[in-house]
Amino acid sequence: MPSVKVFDMAGKEVGEIALSEKLFGAEVNEPAVHAAVRAYLLNQRQGTQSTKTRSEVSGGGKKPWRQKGTGRARQGSTRSPQWTHGGIALGPKPRSYRTDLNKKMKRVALFSALSDKVAEGSLIVLDECKLEGYKTATMVRMFSDLGLKKENGRENKVLLVLPESDKFVVGSVRNIPTAATTLYSTINVYEIVNAEKLVITREAVEKLTQVYDKEVQD
Repeated sequence: MPSVKVFDMAGKEVGEIALSEKLFGAEVNEPAVHAAVRAYLLNQRQGTQSTKTRSEVSGGGKKPWRQKGTGRARQGSTRSPQWTHGGIALGPKPRSYRTDLNKKMKRVALFSALSDKVAEGSLIVLDECKLEGYKTATMVRMFSDLGLKKENGRENKVLLVLPESDKFVVGSVRNIPTAATTLYSTINVYEIVNAEKLVITREAVEKLTQVYDKEVQD
């Protein structure tokens, strides 16, 4: 059973927590993670792209020249695809990119993504994350105290996982370009893979474990 250290918002170690083997110690299934990320990105597409065919472009009702006797190729309309300002042949039309994964695949992908973060030492557990107001500077200092900067001084992409929505924390983190927040109940594989560091509160870990351990048993 994997275990990691628990830190407070000042970056001080305050304990240790044992993580669920099923959620955080699973074998990484790369094809499942790839499928989950691909499905997420496809489902973000609006599919509203559209081009006009020759029948939709205005004009072109008159035959450019007579059928025979000019020495030129016969043409029926100046809105054919080969003409400038003509219609588009085989261009994109509105469509749905929607795709779904079955429940088992989603679960395997999520467990793999979480386990990979633990294996590479990119998961940090916070004792709690509370603010009494909008304090972006406090969150920036917290990420710094947790050692989330790279060796070259640049900021890592951080995903902060909360047990419940907190407008002060969410609003403060929103002002940090390299950080984002999410809830344990809505976390997805793309967010985890896209983040270089995953910061999760102790309560969020417990709730995540409670939900998915029960699903596995069922």
